[in-house]
This record gives sequence, structure tokens and C-alpha cells, in this order.
Amino acid sequence: MPIIAYIGVGSNVGERKDNCRKAIELLEETGRVLSISSLYHSEPVGYKEQEDFINAVVSIETDLSAMELLDACHVIEGRLGRKRTLRWGPRTIDLDILLYGDQIMNQPHLIIPHPLMATRKFVLAPLAEIAPEVMHPVLQKTARQLLRELKDASRVIKCKPDSKTP
Repeated sequence: MPIIAYIGVGSNVGERKDNCRKAIELLEETGRVLSISSLYHSEPVGYKEQEDFINAVVSIETDLSAMELLDACHVIEGRLGRKRTLRWGPRTIDLDILLYGDQIMNQPHLIIPHPLMATRKFVLAPLAEIAPEVMHPVLQKTARQLLRELKDASRVIKCKPDSKTP
């Protein structure tokens, strides 16, 4: 039975918008893409000494298990040149499973819902754009509520369509 998953997409190396668009295109191999948020320009969180990010969120309907979807995301990251060196460091592409239906998982390599999604504006802004009523299964709040209550003051700006700059 298909399940709806939400995947965060981010890039801050190379042609960031193109990297995100290519990753979203490749996500179509994992299931049917239902919706794609706007692209957002955001400052880095965690490790600050790096370029700003371009972020988006995609919803997909998939028959893959959560672990299979994670493996597929890692394959896509590899195809787009992702090198895992510094935690929260620069990357050509980053794909994070934010939600997988209403499931709650705590596996060594996969925690769903994403453990930091409710604290990150660069995740909640695009998620609330495409799925304002989607429910965080642990906090029992919608994406819209989480965004409204968020204390994160980092800069997250919707990109202008078809522009090389935010």
C-alpha cells in the first residue's frame, strides 16, 4: 500500500538550485511526486562557516519501505556527488526523510519524524507551503502550527522563480 513521505532537499555547493531540481527529478524514481515546494534561500545552521543553502520539500507517494527510501535517497546523493565529510558541512545535495506517513521510527540510521524538523525554519517553511495540515506524529501539531510557534530567527527567503539569486 503506498504511503506519502515528505523529503527535505538542500544544497550549498555548486549550482545549488540545479542540484535541488535534479535531486527532485531523481526522486521520481522512488515513487510519484505529489508536490514540490518553492525553493528557499537559507543561511546555514550548525556549522556556519559555509555558503548559504537552497532548500525545498517534496511529497511523494511511494511503495518503498522507509529504509528502502533512505537507501534510495543515499543513492541519489551519491549520483549527485555528495561526499560525507563534515557533519552539517557543505554538500552538493542533502535528502532527509522528514515524515513517512504517520509512522514513528527510531532506528540506528533512521529516525522518523526527522528529529530536528520541528526546530528548523528552512524545513518548516517549505513543508507548510505544500502541506500546512500535515501532522507531526510525535508533537501532534501541524506544519503550520510548528512554523507559527517556531523560535528560529534564521534567514529563510523564498527564491524568485527562475532567478540565479534569491
